[in-house]
Amino acid sequence: MINLYRERQKAWQRAGLQRGFRPVQGAQGAELTCDGRTLLAFCSNDYLGLANDPRVREAAASALTHYGVGAGASALVCGYSDVQAELERELAEWLGQARSLVFSSGYLAHLGVLPVLVDQNTAVFSDALNHASLIDGIRLARPGALTVYPHADMNALEQALQQSSLRQRWIISDGVFSMDGDVAPLHDLADLAERHGAGLLIDDAHGVGVLGAQGRGSVAESGIRGEHVLTTVTFGKALGSSGAGVVGSQALVDWLAQRARTHMFSTALPPLVCAATRKAIECARAEEFRRDQLRNLGKRLQMGLREQGLPVVPSVTAIHPVMVGDNRRVMKMAEALQALGIWVAPIRPPTVPDGTARLRISLSAVHEMEQVDCLVSALSQVWRKE
Repeated sequence: MINLYRERQKAWQRAGLQRGFRPVQGAQGAELTCDGRTLLAFCSNDYLGLANDPRVREAAASALTHYGVGAGASALVCGYSDVQAELERELAEWLGQARSLVFSSGYLAHLGVLPVLVDQNTAVFSDALNHASLIDGIRLARPGALTVYPHADMNALEQALQQSSLRQRWIISDGVFSMDGDVAPLHDLADLAERHGAGLLIDDAHGVGVLGAQGRGSVAESGIRGEHVLTTVTFGKALGSSGAGVVGSQALVDWLAQRARTHMFSTALPPLVCAATRKAIECARAEEFRRDQLRNLGKRLQMGLREQGLPVVPSVTAIHPVMVGDNRRVMKMAEALQALGIWVAPIRPPTVPDGTARLRISLSAVHEMEQVDCLVSALSQVWRKE
């Protein structure tokens, strides 16, 4: 039997899909040290540069002294710390909702929430480019009917809703799509949900902290609200921490707290992580200069790519893909960039559809304009060579 997996592994390597682990020796930042070498890094989701912020570190250190390391149990036993309760209250207030529920990760949030919302009497309508955690959550929920509509195609979604015979319905979409950097047509999604009596679940992992007033994210920026709207956010991206939250109406989140198995049966988030996340939210809300810097860096990057004749995917977020297409070519380009001292993630299937391999550039507020210029120059050199 083991030979079967060896052959599958070899086939995976031949297809140019092999991935590896590269231990980072130090904190997140504009530069990362790996294998004893310092690289200019455009591959982290630490969009606001808060993962190594002194205030966030101090909040974690203080909580470590007071609470110790682990929570000790699930939240519904004795692992629910007062600092987690405050985090849930502040998260809901920040995002303008009645209640939030904290999970250990965004993946666990979706694996826990979707089987509570969805059953055999439910029709689910999912964007084709949704994150893997949403896809797996839907699979675990086993809906009565599933429509995967073409990416952001509202006509196809409306037609599917009209043809659905099940009365209980959920429309599910990323807010910001993690590999393309585009924002979902949230107004249209909300309108279709209201007209067809559907719930709306938006994964705003890559929007919260980056978009909207006080960094409230794509959902708040769009102004959509209502008891049928549920938002998931992760703390490990713009907030530089770890964990996730589900935010929505009191009634809906109360029910999720009672039934979501990945919440009920997982040890609660460590208090030191909750404390760090609270401080990160405080910083993200107050410091608009971080979002201004991200926007300015994005404009500089896109202008530079155009000037060099490189492909540009319009983006108002921190994510800027450079489309390559071929798996082996994107790997060669990433390796060539590293030889020049720059770390950009090569993204290949199954993370993205076949034929859409790309270099995923992610910007951080701690980057400087000169570093973006350096990236553009290196990309131009590598693009023409490879």
